[in-house]
Amino acid sequence: MTLDGAIRNLNAAMARALGRSVEQCVGRRFGVLLPAGQLTAVESLVAHAATTKTVAMRVLEFPGPGTPPVVCLVEARTVNDPVGGELLVWVHSLDAGNDLGGLVIPFRLAAEAANLGLCMYSPQERELEWLGGAPTLAALFPQASMSLSEVVRRVHPDDRGGLRRLVTSTAARSPWIRLRFLTERDGCHHLICQARRIMLGYDGPERVFGVICDDTKGQARRRRALVALSAERQRAAEIAAFSSAVMTAVTEQEVQQVVLTRLAATFGGTGAALALVTKGRLRVSSDAGVPMPVAALHGLPLDAPSALPYVIRTGEPQFIPNREDYIRRWPHGAMVPHFDQLDSGYAISITSLSPAGDQPLGACLVTYDSEHHSSPDERALMGTLADLAGQALKRVRLQEARVELATALQQTMLPTLPEHLPGLEVAARYQPSRDGLDIGGDWYDAFVMPDGAIALEIGDTQGHDVNAAAAMGQVRASMRAIAAREPDPATVLTRTNELLVAMDSARFASCTMLHIDPVDGRVTGASAGHVPLLYARNDGSHSIREISGGPVLGVLPDADYPEETFTLDKDAALVMVTDGVVEGPALTLDDGLERAGTLAAQAVHDGLNAEETADRILDAAVSVDHLDDVAVLIIRRT
Repeated sequence: MTLDGAIRNLNAAMARALGRSVEQCVGRRFGVLLPAGQLTAVESLVAHAATTKTVAMRVLEFPGPGTPPVVCLVEARTVNDPVGGELLVWVHSLDAGNDLGGLVIPFRLAAEAANLGLCMYSPQERELEWLGGAPTLAALFPQASMSLSEVVRRVHPDDRGGLRRLVTSTAARSPWIRLRFLTERDGCHHLICQARRIMLGYDGPERVFGVICDDTKGQARRRRALVALSAERQRAAEIAAFSSAVMTAVTEQEVQQVVLTRLAATFGGTGAALALVTKGRLRVSSDAGVPMPVAALHGLPLDAPSALPYVIRTGEPQFIPNREDYIRRWPHGAMVPHFDQLDSGYAISITSLSPAGDQPLGACLVTYDSEHHSSPDERALMGTLADLAGQALKRVRLQEARVELATALQQTMLPTLPEHLPGLEVAARYQPSRDGLDIGGDWYDAFVMPDGAIALEIGDTQGHDVNAAAAMGQVRASMRAIAAREPDPATVLTRTNELLVAMDSARFASCTMLHIDPVDGRVTGASAGHVPLLYARNDGSHSIREISGGPVLGVLPDADYPEETFTLDKDAALVMVTDGVVEGPALTLDDGLERAGTLAAQAVHDGLNAEETADRILDAAVSVDHLDDVAVLIIRRT
């Protein structure tokens, strides 16, 4: 070949090794005729021979005349063309029959670099030989060779068919196959294996090479992840079920049923109790899981020196991890007689149904039969659910209509926005449809993530009835619960969609979720079939920004929600709206987006803050004859 690797001439044996005719090879580069991955090796071999004028050797893999590739030891040296005197490179294969092991060294080194194991199976001897590779896989083969029958004995019975496919495959390269392999020292390993048939030398013996990846740790991680996902789905389903049930309760008895049947399961407790205030004294009911005589609590006054009246009186929750902590904090009044006889690990969480300063309503109580330390997320969520129960109870006692109760609970579900965010202003507005006589499923949420980023979401659940409000509560509560563990917007939407599909929800929901870094204004977002964002700048311009995403939540299983990232400039604002803001009987979506974007950009240009900007957009939306409820969420970078 020429010094740059073009074939000048070759014999018939080399043409057969390349799997082509002589005519098909002449004039082509030697490296491109070999299997993928050989080009660098060929070029370095030729370059070494051409530049150093010395003999160079390298093991190369050829396509082979049949199915299996051929591995040969190749020598390259420079020669002079006897006709024209041109300097050429002469390449020919060497007989490596006395040292076949030398031909597998490149495979062993490649396996070791990739942290894989390498073994070789001889069909004639039915022996499996360990060649090396990743040191951590050497424990699989404590002996240098192992009979096929011994390998079969160590493979899980259900996986032996896969092993047979590996060793008997006639393909040059088999698919990856999973095997469970029992070792003498450390139990079962989960292996991923692939077989390659290779001929060692031209006219040499055929062998089956096995490439092995130990996926034991990865399998364990996946199992743990599946367990965690299952627990997360279960918890989110319980939260959604509690929210839905308490929002649709229309009697005090129904509120009591929701608390006593669902609260303990939601927080992994063994029992639940509900204490209500009647004429300054407690009226307590419980499920069968509370390990205390509930009758002893009836009639306790609000000024009793005990944790339960204290929580109701002050609105301050109490999370008591064990009996000793309770007695230390309340030495002058046990919760019930014989409290000190309960197990030392007995734990209690008590949350008021009404905030401090409001008329005392009562409290929810969850018990645990072992020591329990509530996380900050659990405490916040318990407070939210207790507040929902308290709001339902207030509405029941005022004997308002079912629709009015659902509307009030929907308003309760709209969160308090975080305050004093460094470099950011957040504001939100909500207006029910038809002046509050209908109930809708619009919602928004904003909260600070553990990494300091600000999470924002806005969405619209299908319908304008009690069930729509209940579905909105399910979606919003589920998303916040999932976001506490899965910070990426795309992951939150994916998990929420999986939950709604698994629950066979009768309602779908659109949603957009953003994460904003308050330091550099970096925004990461994903959308589930929601209306676009509006980007308003302080020069009075605006743009309509479509966020990457997927279908609405709760319709398609395994839906994908891609993310995109952009930057929110200083003195600019992002406006998130539901479709009621930008659509109406005489207003198309495009016209509505343009109108809202113009209003927002003018407000930013005029120096209005986020609250004033939100008012301007909401006022314009309700001035038209809108049939839908509307929600606006604005974040402005200062």
